[in-house]
Amino acid sequence: MITFLLVGLTIHVVFFLSIFDIYFTSPLVHGMTPQATPLAPPASRLVLVVADGLRADSLFTLLPNGSSRAPFLRSVMEERGTWGVSHTHVPTESRPGHVALIAGFYEDVSAVAKGWKENPVEFDSVFNETKHTWCWGSPDILPMFAKGASGDHVYTHTYPAEEEDFASTDASRLDTWVFTQVKSFFQSAKSNSSLRASLLEGENIFFLHLLGIDTNGHAHRPMSREYLENIGLVDSGVAELVSMVEDFFGHDGRTAYVFTSDHGMTNWGSHGAGHPSETLTPLVVWGAGVHNAHIVTEPQPFNDGYLQDWKLEHLRRVDVNQADIAPLMASLIGVPFPVNSVGVLPLLYLNNSDQFKAESMYTNAIQVLEQYKMKMAQKKETTLSFLFTPYHTPFHSPSSVYCQISLCRSLISSALEGLVYYHTYDRFFLGCSVVLGFVGWTSYVVLVILKTHAGLNRHPSLLQQVRVCICVTVVITVFLLIQRSPITYYIYCLLPVPVWYSVVSFFHRAMLTVGLAVLSLWPFLSGLFGKAKFRSLSWCLGCLCLAAFPLMPVVGREPNIHLVTCAGLLTLFTSACYLWSSGQRTPLHLSDRLQFVTQVTTVQVMLCVLVFVCKTQHTSPVSCLLSASSMLVPLLSSTRLFHRLLSIFLSLTATYLLLSTGSEALFPPVLSWLMFVWINIEQEAMLAQGVSSRQELSTIDFSANIDITKIRQLKLDDIRRSYFFVSMLGYLQHFDPASVYCFLTVFNPFIMGGLMMWKVIIPFIIVMCTFETIQVATQLSSRSIMNVNPTQSIYNSSSPQHFFFLVQDYGSWLDIGTSISHYVIVMSMTIFLMLLSVVTHILTSQRLILWRRSKMHFP
Repeated sequence: MITFLLVGLTIHVVFFLSIFDIYFTSPLVHGMTPQATPLAPPASRLVLVVADGLRADSLFTLLPNGSSRAPFLRSVMEERGTWGVSHTHVPTESRPGHVALIAGFYEDVSAVAKGWKENPVEFDSVFNETKHTWCWGSPDILPMFAKGASGDHVYTHTYPAEEEDFASTDASRLDTWVFTQVKSFFQSAKSNSSLRASLLEGENIFFLHLLGIDTNGHAHRPMSREYLENIGLVDSGVAELVSMVEDFFGHDGRTAYVFTSDHGMTNWGSHGAGHPSETLTPLVVWGAGVHNAHIVTEPQPFNDGYLQDWKLEHLRRVDVNQADIAPLMASLIGVPFPVNSVGVLPLLYLNNSDQFKAESMYTNAIQVLEQYKMKMAQKKETTLSFLFTPYHTPFHSPSSVYCQISLCRSLISSALEGLVYYHTYDRFFLGCSVVLGFVGWTSYVVLVILKTHAGLNRHPSLLQQVRVCICVTVVITVFLLIQRSPITYYIYCLLPVPVWYSVVSFFHRAMLTVGLAVLSLWPFLSGLFGKAKFRSLSWCLGCLCLAAFPLMPVVGREPNIHLVTCAGLLTLFTSACYLWSSGQRTPLHLSDRLQFVTQVTTVQVMLCVLVFVCKTQHTSPVSCLLSASSMLVPLLSSTRLFHRLLSIFLSLTATYLLLSTGSEALFPPVLSWLMFVWINIEQEAMLAQGVSSRQELSTIDFSANIDITKIRQLKLDDIRRSYFFVSMLGYLQHFDPASVYCFLTVFNPFIMGGLMMWKVIIPFIIVMCTFETIQVATQLSSRSIMNVNPTQSIYNSSSPQHFFFLVQDYGSWLDIGTSISHYVIVMSMTIFLMLLSVVTHILTSQRLILWRRSKMHFP
């Protein structure tokens, strides 16, 4: 059993990790030669201001009285600059947004797991190519560009990380700190000759990272007074900054300015997905080498309606992709384009000669083409010549620097398509290998179950199997050796060798609603309704209520503390009903009464803490103490089955309430209600089949010795139960940073992520404990599923490990399937369930099984 568990865990861990080799690989290649425009640049220095979390509409929309909340930037757009919308890419987070802005490429998603300060792969950036770069702002953003730079010419000035507090009444002080530091910097430069000499050199950048808008948006929402007033503060700060810079450099006309944002923000204060409020950010560029405002009279080629809403129909709008800003900045100050940039130079922003534009576009094309050639060479080097399929589009390099700009654009477009082609070159091959490995493992476990419980007695030639496996292994190994493939490729390709199996399925979150709606009809279709009307109706109503949750958005709900309070009261009411119903059959002991009074009181206190946090926007240490203590209480509860389940339900729901911000708080009470109904209706089903007699849950003591002769064998209904189990596990709940404010308000992505993950795990534990209880109530041996030799004696073991394999293998075989599009979800669920089996065993304590160590044997 231990060997089987370790092998299964290892296989599923490998499957889970394979997604990083297939989908989340770094797009970077190295070894290219930096490309720079040979002509003199229009600017000697550039000021980059990034207002973190600023939406395009929040900046561009006028106030009801017709004025702007950012009058300085509005005047720049109308008189001496060029403006547009910068389109960001998912994930709309700070790190990938800044990497796209400053380095010109879209970082792979896995880089976020490294945090904001580390670079999984070192990359080139505009900062790296400058002579000097001075940065002020957040300690989460600036270090990664200083660490990635060659040399020591990138200087960072950051405030303490503790200042990034989402519970702050007004985070605009973060931006005030930045502007104050910059002002002090230029004042000190007047008396510091060496610093002044460095500032007067060319190819310099000043980077201001302003986090106040983002922090206020998370804490108070983008429509709040704090968020909107922070925009006005930034605008006045930029105006003062421009005046100070121009005075310092004697109004020499050699300074370019870029104002933009890394990402937007939804109305409910979150970002990371692809909603327009998250992906549309403002871009305002002015100064040396930049076109002045261009008045247009004809309609502009945009049908999104924003120009009319923003009253900007008369000003030319120039939209860009976020990565296009990096080559724009490099062109303005004359530094080489970042070697990994995939941005296309937006020529409509440049106010220069046609020759300069042609040279710059040519440099951009050669820089992207260099990446394509390097990527192609790397892939060709690791692929057998007769298997290598080159990118089909031919490339025609411009014959001179005076080529047509359209030809350069065509070249860039083709090179970028080729980069994507070679970056995903092995994706289909690896995906097929992993899918075959997964279905092979599923098939193997199914055969074990059939052999154990269906009398399957096939005895193929063991020697022949070994020979075939060795031959296939040798062929695959030699093939990968010749191609010089990474070591992970060997694992993915050799795992499918034992078994080949094929199945196809498809999955959508909304299908969970359809599935539960179908499950609600089960008592009526199976004939149980005539024997247990009340429980059948309760099952139907519970399924339909639970079916509403998959239709709710995972992100994007407005917080509603009243719904959370209602959920807490519903929890208390249903618990009282459960206790009253159980007390009618089996009186509660004094210790049980005290324990449930303690848990009910804990729920009430947690509701008070939640209301306090919402009103004061300050975290409370009581949250952590109550959550930690509530998890220990079930271990002290009665060993009677019903009382232990109710204790687990109360403790988990109490913690869930502290991690809720709205309607998702109703999920645990509804789920628990359905789980209790499920236990009772399964007992009715067994009673109707004459398999076992009904026994009240409140009378079952799982610490007592049980007659092992009453343990039954696996039946067809057990497959249905495992199907129900898997169906009820497919619920990911609401994600909102505000849901962790009871525990933490200072920005910490890993602790916040862990708390939100615990919130997702809680319903899993409730369902798993319920399924184990059903096996107890229906007298099914979890251990027998994994007992390959039924003539051996049964040993006492941790039952969650055993029933997990029944659920996973039957459920994934019959319900989930193994298509390429879904195997990632299957593997993720598998890893979660394996880890949760340990948690479940601790919570259920002692043994939720109906046997102990025995010398008796099954027939």
